[in-house]
Order: sequence, then C-alpha cells, then structure tokens
Amino acid sequence: MEEKSAFESFELGVNQEIKGYLEEISKWSYFLSILGFVGIGFMVFGGIAVAITGAASSGLDGFYGTGYTTGMALFYILLALLYFFPVLYLFKFSKNMKSALRLTNGQDFKVAFSNLKSHYKFIGIFTIVIISLYILVLIGVATGAALF
Repeated sequence: MEEKSAFESFELGVNQEIKGYLEEISKWSYFLSILGFVGIGFMVFGGIAVAITGAASSGLDGFYGTGYTTGMALFYILLALLYFFPVLYLFKFSKNMKSALRLTNGQDFKVAFSNLKSHYKFIGIFTIVIISLYILVLIGVATGAALF
C-alpha cells in the first residue's frame, strides 16, 4: 500500500476569510472584464471607422493609399478578436466564482478556476509570442544595420 505524502493528503479548506478574498477577487475581475469588453468595443468601432473613412477617401489617394487604411482596419479588428478570449475567460471566472460562493457549488468553483487557468495560460502564451517577435525584430534590425 502506497503512503501519501503530507502534501498529497492535505485538503484545502475554504474558510470565511478566504471566501471574502475570493468574493473581492470576483468583483474586481468582473469590473476588469467589463472594461476589457468596452475596450474591445472601442477597438472594433475604431477599425470600422478607419475602414469607412478609408473607403470614403479612396478617390483622394493619400500618401499611403487605400491599402494602408484597410490594413489598419483589419489590424484593429484582429487585435480586438485576440483580446476577446482572455477577457471572456476572466468574465467567466468572475461569474462562476460569484455563483460558487453564493450557492456553495463545488462544480462552479472548479469551472471558475478552470477559466482563470485558461486566462493566465492565454496571457502567458501571448506574452511569449510578443517577446519572441520583439527579439526577431531586434535581430532583423541588427542584421540590417550590419549590412550597411
């Protein structure tokens, strides 16, 4: 028969103090997710506005041309789509945590932390990708500068 270590047999208890912390966390995460959705809305609105103004001024052929405005519009909309998922995970975490604390529901508690894990996983992978892109740009700039 295998013996469990002290850590494996340790049960986490959620007392009133921890419930208070989790309730406050759920309120702040709800607030931040709503701000995130509003920010995403502004990004989509900005992308659509850039697309409309670019289409309206297409006959003017400005300095960059119409391809620039179309590219900027697509960039804003794709960035909004990319930001949507971590904000959605944060929103789901807050709703499930509020429900779990109100109803003392273990399933909602588990789902809440699953959404929080997904939120942090998405943000972590996104951060790694952005840092990698920065490094590639720096290497490209250094290589380009060395060629001159």
